[in-house]
Amino acid sequence: MKILVVGRGGREHSLLQKFSESSQVIQLFVAPGNAGMERIATRVLIDELDKEALVNFAVKEGIDLTFVGPEAPLLDGLVDAFLVAGLRVFGPRQEAALIEGSKAFAKELMDEYNIPTAKYQAFENFNEAKDYIEEKGAPIVIKADGLASGKGVVVAETVDEAVGAARDMLEGGRFGSSGARIVVEEFLEGEEFSLMAFVNGEKVYPMIVSQDHKRLLDGDQGPNTGGMGAYAPVPHLKNDTISKAVDRILKPAATGMVSQGIPFTGILYAGLIDTVDGPKVIEFNARFGDPETQVVLPLLENDLAQVLMDVLDGCDPKLTWKNDAALGVVVASKGYPGEYSKGVVVPGIFEKDSSFAVFAGVGNPEKGDGFVSDGGRVLMVGAVEPTLLDAQKKVYEVLGAAFDGNDDFVFRKDIGHRALRREKSIV
Repeated sequence: MKILVVGRGGREHSLLQKFSESSQVIQLFVAPGNAGMERIATRVLIDELDKEALVNFAVKEGIDLTFVGPEAPLLDGLVDAFLVAGLRVFGPRQEAALIEGSKAFAKELMDEYNIPTAKYQAFENFNEAKDYIEEKGAPIVIKADGLASGKGVVVAETVDEAVGAARDMLEGGRFGSSGARIVVEEFLEGEEFSLMAFVNGEKVYPMIVSQDHKRLLDGDQGPNTGGMGAYAPVPHLKNDTISKAVDRILKPAATGMVSQGIPFTGILYAGLIDTVDGPKVIEFNARFGDPETQVVLPLLENDLAQVLMDVLDGCDPKLTWKNDAALGVVVASKGYPGEYSKGVVVPGIFEKDSSFAVFAGVGNPEKGDGFVSDGGRVLMVGAVEPTLLDAQKKVYEVLGAAFDGNDDFVFRKDIGHRALRREKSIV
């Protein structure tokens, strides 16, 4: 098989790493990719949103399967374009990707099919939103309706903060058209976790659960980011909670999409919270989560290429998982998620024993070998070990050797703390 992965971040590098293990794959391509992917895939310098060029490349090269990684090309209809051309592609059509592209749409779907989630109201008028916020009080959550690179959510501790966030989006133009409509929802308390599944219509094949760390700073403080680290599985989450999440959330969502005439094929991601009333939905995504993918895929024992073909053919892929734990820590450019510099030399060798590196925002230097920074989230260092504590120790050992005394990059020192707070965590 020749496989094309569309995207340029850590999620796509992790997909390439998993595909490279397959005996069925003879050649890997990535469009546009990044410099860190060049060891295992041929980069094709076509933008993710250039549908015509991507389709033409896939036809010319005889690509057997294309995997669309990011949300933007899914919502732009890239999968539809590939299907029209008679090409095999894994991902939801444009209409189905709206489950991520519009939070209001997702909320309406959940209302219709009794999927547990936070109470909410959608607004396009600031004054109406302000009145609702003042009526409900804080803490409260303000969300841009559309895509905002993982930064369109404000968990407001005060009414003033919530009103300010609503004003920034509806009147200040923050997030552009994505923030022209907002969803204001109740704040839910509980343990957050991520549950992803391979889906084809009503057939749902869940993966192991993972937990992302969205806040920039240790102790879950600071601004929300695209994710500063993750681990899988989540040992302190009850099996009953996971079963309820599959039966009451993932399966009804897939069935609901079919009932509405917009069946979902691809990766359905549910960002969930385990409340006193059971698991509830925080958000749906129409693709693999980043950085959750980077710790979930290394634990998958199956051939990923075969899994995707089975799902597309309507067959049970019979997923099996390693009896290990994976943990990964994201290294970001100093200043992220605000302004940051590019072109900074990335130090270190990150692949040692059980550890691995997944590159997200790196480029080639003008002279010499190695990489320079080319994004906010630069790379993830991860490890697979028999226990989560062992994986954490290995990752921080590698990070310490590479970044000790380096002020150009930042990373959290406590990834995995929620699972390890009952054990002797090294952080």
